[in-house]
Amino acid sequence: MVLNELGRKINGALQAFNSRPVIDEAVLDELLRDICGALLESDVNVQLVQNLRKNVKQAVNLQDLASGVNKQRVINKAVMDELCRLVDPGVEPYRPKKGQTNVIMFVGLQGSGKTTTCTKIASYYQRKGWKTCLVCADTFRAGAFDQLKQNATKAKIPYYGSYTERDPVAIATEGVKKFKQDRFEIILVDTSGRHKQEVELFAEMQEIATGIKPNHVIFVMDGAIGQAAEAQALAFQESINIGSVIITKMDGHAKGGGAISAVAATKSPIIFIGTGEHIHDLERFQARPFISKMLGMGDISQLVETVKDLKLDQNTDLIKKLGKGEFTLRDLRDQLQNIMKMGPLSKVLGMMPGIPPELMQGTEEEGSKQLKRFMSIMDSMTDKELDGDGKIFMDQPSRVLRVARGSGSHPRAIMELIAQAKTFSQVFKNIGGPKDMMKQFMGGGMGNIQEMMKNMGGLGGLGGMGGLGGLGGLGGLGGLGGMGDMGGMDPPKSKDKRRR
Repeated sequence: MVLNELGRKINGALQAFNSRPVIDEAVLDELLRDICGALLESDVNVQLVQNLRKNVKQAVNLQDLASGVNKQRVINKAVMDELCRLVDPGVEPYRPKKGQTNVIMFVGLQGSGKTTTCTKIASYYQRKGWKTCLVCADTFRAGAFDQLKQNATKAKIPYYGSYTERDPVAIATEGVKKFKQDRFEIILVDTSGRHKQEVELFAEMQEIATGIKPNHVIFVMDGAIGQAAEAQALAFQESINIGSVIITKMDGHAKGGGAISAVAATKSPIIFIGTGEHIHDLERFQARPFISKMLGMGDISQLVETVKDLKLDQNTDLIKKLGKGEFTLRDLRDQLQNIMKMGPLSKVLGMMPGIPPELMQGTEEEGSKQLKRFMSIMDSMTDKELDGDGKIFMDQPSRVLRVARGSGSHPRAIMELIAQAKTFSQVFKNIGGPKDMMKQFMGGGMGNIQEMMKNMGGLGGLGGMGGLGGLGGLGGLGGLGGMGDMGGMDPPKSKDKRRR
């Protein structure tokens, strides 16, 4: 993820600082030097970095602190507050009004991901129960309308555009008029990408805004833009009143500090960040959870929202079964499917507190491969086998061979899966049992969530990821990291009939 390297360096500086037995001005200066150096290396504007240093020094006057005060805690809080201030201008973002028409115009540089982002936002609000639609006013880029049309069709979102009309102002005006008549609540208008040197395109952008009179203008910015971000953002802000910012491509490995500088330049709040190409790869932005996640502290609030957004918490049948202490292989399959719905495995793990970014390197490919292998094995099972807890395989070993042949796996992989199912079962019984951690998790409050994590024994065993199991409707990750490589084994080649 963009800013992971920055988060790793800042986290390292804070850990070194917290290990110091004595805190004085020299130690504080060393901490700030390391943090400021990391920010500058990540392309954050030098003036913003200087302000952070000055503000921390003002907030933490070591000489005035009373004896017995935990100086490390005071300094950690001051640093966290200033890091949050870098990405939070303190401006309340625009909130669409239910039951009314909200026209939202998207602007930004070429290649920033506006068209994909428009579809993601439309889908996001559609899942929340809003009546949404898309208008393609990008006549400059070849294939822009085709891309929006394809995305919108796939997401089942109404759209408007034209292959013959070349005037983007006319298209935008007509499209907005049409959808207003049809009483759509959120009308998203995609426009051409433009650069600050392109005077004519900037004039066109202003004409579109005059024609559609947007309630809100969103500046879409590539998270990897670098040091040019601030100048470009200022050029857009001077030409059109930017209401908020969406930062895209945050799943990459670029420095990302330029995006922070651009947000400060526009004084507009970040409302979403794009974390991938899929339609669900969009996260609602909140400054403190974002910085917490960047530093490897997780983002439980995003995890809860994802669970609710995909309605994973509404599996009443599973909740009832958990209350009785029941958990079958079919339940395991359903929960693994839920994990896969949430997006890349690294994204899910990134929301978990206590997992630093470096421990997720390599997780994506191996974890996804293991999930798919598990699904293939369970797809080769009969209904009777899926509706049990795996004991039937112990009583009738011939079933193991049949499932191995059907799924193209080694018999040992089936036994490993059954062993993992037992681990899942125990975790889920804890969730559905007297501790009622399901209710705690979906209840929302951080205190409840932290207590739930404590009851589960923390995240323990990162090598096998055994402690990640059972977060609400998510299921668990069981022991994906400790399964070993089953893929290199040659499966039996003969075939057999399935036993019912």
